Amino acid sequence: MLPMLLYCVSHPMGIWHMGSHIDEFGDDSMTQDDKARYIRIAAVTAIMGNGILAVLKIAFGVISGSNALLGDGIDSVSDVLISAVTLVVVRIAARPADKDHPWGHTRAETVAVAVLSFVLFYAGAQLIISSIATLLSGAIQETPDLSGLVAALVSIVGKILLAFSQRHYGRRSGSAMLAANAKNMAGDALISVGVLVGLFLSSATGSGLPDTILAALVGAWVIKTAVGIFLSANLELMDGGAGTGKYQIVFDAVNSVEGAGKPHRTRIRRIGGYWDIDTDIEVDPHITVEEAHNIASQVERAIKAKVENVFDVMIHVEPRGNEDCEEGFGLSENDP
Repeated sequence: MLPMLLYCVSHPMGIWHMGSHIDEFGDDSMTQDDKARYIRIAAVTAIMGNGILAVLKIAFGVISGSNALLGDGIDSVSDVLISAVTLVVVRIAARPADKDHPWGHTRAETVAVAVLSFVLFYAGAQLIISSIATLLSGAIQETPDLSGLVAALVSIVGKILLAFSQRHYGRRSGSAMLAANAKNMAGDALISVGVLVGLFLSSATGSGLPDTILAALVGAWVIKTAVGIFLSANLELMDGGAGTGKYQIVFDAVNSVEGAGKPHRTRIRRIGGYWDIDTDIEVDPHITVEEAHNIASQVERAIKAKVENVFDVMIHVEPRGNEDCEEGFGLSENDP
């Protein structure tokens, strides 16, 4: 039936929190090439795993007459396509900076995550609307047999393994896309659990009604998680998301350097899986430009030693005691 076929685009991402805070990911030795390699490995793994599951579930969906299992198989086909898109996006994100993109192309990944959230929201809404329409129409659905239980069980195990795989490479690379896809796979495992339960309930009641109700519940889950994915991606696109803790680390790094003080007008933003950091510091107004430059260089090294995956650090030096009341952006260590 139509409600269950709409499973092909439903991705309830949220059985557990799988790395929604990307600043906890990655290691300080990761390069752009390393990140691209991890994402490629994760994408190929997802394509192969979901491809096998898709064939299995579609075949058993047809054999058993379970629309839910058939829809779950088509959902795995959509996961294959998402992973294929990931391979394309990683190529774009890995391009070096140019005159039109001086910060590089890494935010292509963030844009892809935001677009995915819109697709998920639409899918969830359509799933709910179709399910309600079916319930109101009073249409009688055929009861599938239990021959699809094996495929449903294999799907649950396979999706859980894929979820941990995507999570692992997401943590290694600091990739927001892989983190989102890990939640996607976890949510897909939940869908397969629902299919399994639906097969039992439909068999026990002799009705396809449990299948339709389950579809509506999954649709609500899809919408909820789609909104969460969008808000996370939008926070990066709006140059936010560092949190006060990251700023305090930068302030501590500045204060650890002799001759540097009063960090202010500090701004931290995420670019892909990396941090772009700007801050102003004050130094003795009587030292030479070279000495001030050396202090700024020490501050930059101190920040990079304390903050992982730094894209760039920009230090602006001011004479100690400088009073500029026009600074309307950035944070200082005295801010609440």
